[in-house]
Amino acid sequence: MKRHLSVLLLLLPFLMASQEIVKPEKAKPKNTVNEYHGIKVEDPYQYMEDLSDPEVINWMKANTKYAESVLNSIPGKKEMISKMEEMDSRTASRISNLNITNNDLYYYLKTRPEDQTGKLYFRKGYDGKEILLLDPDKYKNDSGKTYTISSVNPDRLGNKVGVILAPDGSENGELLVLDQTGEQIGETLELVEGMSWTAGDNSFYYLKLNSPDISDMERQMNLKVYEHKLGTAQANDKEVFSSAKNPELNIKPEEIPILIYDKEMDRNFGIIVTVDRAIKLYVNDKDLAGEWEQLTSQDDKVKDFKTSENEIYYLTFNNAPNFKITKASKGNLAFSNSKVAIPEPEIGPIDNFTLTQDGLYYTVKSNGVETKFFYKANNNDVAQQIKLPKTAGSASISSKGPDHDDIWVTITGWTTPGKRYKYVPQSNEFIDQPMSSEAEYPELKDLVVKEVMVESHDGVMVPVSIIHNKNIKLDGSNITTMYSYGSYGISTGPFFSPLLLIHTLYGGVFVVPHVRGGGELGDKWHRAGQKTNKPNTWKDAIATAEYLIEKGYTQPEKLSFFGGSAGGILVGRAVTERPELFSAVSPLVGAMNTVRMEESPNGPVNAPEFGTVKDPVEFKALLEMDFYHHVKEGTEYPAMLVTSGMNDPRVIAWEPAKFAAKAQVANTSDDPILLLTDFDSGHGLGDTKAENFEKYANIFSFFYWQAGHPDFQPLKNLID
Repeated sequence: MKRHLSVLLLLLPFLMASQEIVKPEKAKPKNTVNEYHGIKVEDPYQYMEDLSDPEVINWMKANTKYAESVLNSIPGKKEMISKMEEMDSRTASRISNLNITNNDLYYYLKTRPEDQTGKLYFRKGYDGKEILLLDPDKYKNDSGKTYTISSVNPDRLGNKVGVILAPDGSENGELLVLDQTGEQIGETLELVEGMSWTAGDNSFYYLKLNSPDISDMERQMNLKVYEHKLGTAQANDKEVFSSAKNPELNIKPEEIPILIYDKEMDRNFGIIVTVDRAIKLYVNDKDLAGEWEQLTSQDDKVKDFKTSENEIYYLTFNNAPNFKITKASKGNLAFSNSKVAIPEPEIGPIDNFTLTQDGLYYTVKSNGVETKFFYKANNNDVAQQIKLPKTAGSASISSKGPDHDDIWVTITGWTTPGKRYKYVPQSNEFIDQPMSSEAEYPELKDLVVKEVMVESHDGVMVPVSIIHNKNIKLDGSNITTMYSYGSYGISTGPFFSPLLLIHTLYGGVFVVPHVRGGGELGDKWHRAGQKTNKPNTWKDAIATAEYLIEKGYTQPEKLSFFGGSAGGILVGRAVTERPELFSAVSPLVGAMNTVRMEESPNGPVNAPEFGTVKDPVEFKALLEMDFYHHVKEGTEYPAMLVTSGMNDPRVIAWEPAKFAAKAQVANTSDDPILLLTDFDSGHGLGDTKAENFEKYANIFSFFYWQAGHPDFQPLKNLID
């Protein structure tokens, strides 16, 4: 990266005077050698896996202090945050976690401009009077912790609601049950992962973590489902579904058991899950008195299911990469007895589906970027497409279930905020029925979206979304940022986010390559970026970078790349394989040391997606995708902003720390490699609004600085 010294005098009024930012010492290697299937792997920073070691923590704190000082010295960052705050203030309220009961009671989270997190509200009907039930800011407000609501679960009649909160991003859930006035019923339950009301509505099932310690290797192993009766102590709760309780089901230690009562069939369903999308499904009596009947195995490749009083519907990718929906009748519920209800679409994968009393609704997404809406009536063998009121990048659908005709569709796109409609099948019309207040963004009116296909390393064509101001010139001068994920079959967008589109307000181009490993083109697309096929994920991103340069959007000195969690593999291996392609990258709470990932509490459950070191072939795949082990001595790396969360239960903080330590030593360029650890947060799921503003302002101001934007150049002596 070239420094633009000519602008420094112009920036003097906006910078701290002569205070120098002191760079911390580089971490010293202490080599360890591990052997896997006859292959010796050197691990110079394995000692950092001990997060109780003061040497490790002090090094991480010193790096965080330095990173914060550097990032806060970037001119333009504060202005960017101010723009984010102003754009956010235009929406009077944002609604999420909406739950509508059969008798039309609404429970939801609402976030206003002055709120940092969503508060729980209740109302009777769409037009009912709103009642505040729970403000997380006032929950244990003397604890010094920041609580956020992660789950809202009303009972069948909506008389009570279960609410799960967690402190400081730890995901150590605390469960409260409230009535319609916000009064708590019974005691607070600890370490709750999820809940489901039983048939009686005075008790519920819940999954419980084994430990609050996110570094405890037994925290997520052999998890158990308990039944809690309101008014009793959690210590007296009965274990009802687990490997110990149900040995006949052969539940593996890393598999997660879930128990739900299904009011349509009046029976209990047991679901065994990992990160693999193929679930194992069982059914039992509503009082759990009988034997479990297995309905699906992983070989059936069932991703989801829904029920009516007399039928069960399966969403499956069994011999159907774009998914199909099959149906079985009560008395013969097993997947093997089901018949095709909705054939596999040719235009793209089925995205989601729901049932009403009139029939089945579903959506299909083409190329990962355009969604179409379909309906199959109960008395019709053929589905028909319903024309949406506007083009939909993404469309989510919801209903009250098979006993009601209510159906809602929410449409969004890269540059269009979400809009919620109620669909009336009798008149074939869409009625505007917003929950969140609407806002205008005139500064985004000149944005255009280009959906292109880019040829990857092996000739496969990859969908890529490119968003920019319509007036840019394709002369290689545009500061460009790529973002993607590429794991678990999860599709990336289209979605509307002013926090990300803020990048375009400074002349930038925002690019989303829909790489293999995601679900944009169905199950085959996912499997083509999984385990031994994982290199396709980052090679698709590299091909996108080369395309952007070839077509004149940008050049390596102005191209950046970020992604989080499993997306860290994508970003990290793209930069370690082709460091010369990028000016800056940011792996956020990223899975950076996949060879050692199984030594963390959340590692074993991820083996179906990435592989296990226990298998010699999958070990080699893990080593190939491990970008900590692909850092090479004497390499000129671009600037990097690496983040981690000390309370992160998903990607443990030592993975980013080890990578940053090794990269800082190996790097021979003058560009900074920053490690920013949030000691009061986790994976990002519990972040406040201000924390998200700070995070994205850090990323984009860092990228603009490295790309040479004149409004983001700090004094050189502050960072050397």
